[in-house]
Amino acid sequence: MNDLDTRHTNEEFLKNISDVLASARKNVKTAVNLSMVYAYYEIGRRIVEEEQNGADRASYGKYLLKELSEYLTGIYGKGFSLTNLKQMRQFYLTFTNDQIGQTLSDQFKNLPSTVDGRKFFLSWSHYLMLMRIKNTDERHFYEIEAVKNDWSLSELKRQYNSSLYERLALSTDKDKVYRLSTEGQKIETVQDAIKDPYVLEFLGLPELPEYSETELETRLIDHLQQFLLELGTGFAFVGRQQRFTFNEEHFIVDLVFYNRLLRSFVLFDLKIGELKHQDIGQMQMYVNYYDRKVKLPDENPTIGIILCKDKNNAVVEMTLPEDNSQIFASKYETVLPSKEDLKKLLEEQMGEEDGELGSL
Repeated sequence: MNDLDTRHTNEEFLKNISDVLASARKNVKTAVNLSMVYAYYEIGRRIVEEEQNGADRASYGKYLLKELSEYLTGIYGKGFSLTNLKQMRQFYLTFTNDQIGQTLSDQFKNLPSTVDGRKFFLSWSHYLMLMRIKNTDERHFYEIEAVKNDWSLSELKRQYNSSLYERLALSTDKDKVYRLSTEGQKIETVQDAIKDPYVLEFLGLPELPEYSETELETRLIDHLQQFLLELGTGFAFVGRQQRFTFNEEHFIVDLVFYNRLLRSFVLFDLKIGELKHQDIGQMQMYVNYYDRKVKLPDENPTIGIILCKDKNNAVVEMTLPEDNSQIFASKYETVLPSKEDLKKLLEEQMGEEDGELGSL
């Protein structure tokens, strides 16, 4: 073995040892953070029970928290201000009798449970964020997705601010909306992996008076991590400007991904204007080429998504076959959508479905 091989082996050994320590420290930090979450829940529970035992709840509660804050701060230092204790009380009030989906609880059997049988999976900062979500089903969805996808706090905030729950709920039926709150997003069919619209506020394009498709593509690559987060579970980046030749003509697919859950290639064609029927025909050719020349026999059919600034649904429906399950046209937004407007649309959709069921 020469010196170069020896040095390479040593580097691998050193990195492996470093990875073991890094993993151990992360596990310790995670365990400590979770222990504090359970402790804060228990503190909140005891505060509420003590307040309920007080003769004059309003005045007694105010006095109790002030005295407790001074007492704990004297012993443990920072972290037990009046505001923090109120948050612990609210934490208990929000999550008591608030059971998360059984699937997630079964997955983390080794985690302890509160006296009420509740399990917690995320950091205290995550739960401070989740407490602000009043809708129980929506809160459950974001908690499940944060655990499943190992979202950081900033990723959780971004998905909430981009109205992921409402966008997914609007694209499905009432039964699946309920499943969102108990199982999170399940990628079982091609349609489950498609969003409409996609929110790309992280690109910073609203500041530009105009931009080209090349600029849009470049920004997506520059913000690939955020784009993968927006795409959802199971996506891996394959390449950009993927070129192939057919009948001596050269064609280029803007972006190519692979979804490991669907076991399919996913092609993106970017359009900054209104979608035209020719664009759909072009994507059909791209999909056909990948199905016949690129994908392996045991992989599923290729998916094509035309990402456009505007589209006419009638044109899309008329151009695509009725049994289409491979070509999709989705709008993209370069600013965060109005959560209030999406909630209103979702309520109207749920009301329409109830009306249809009532008329059967």
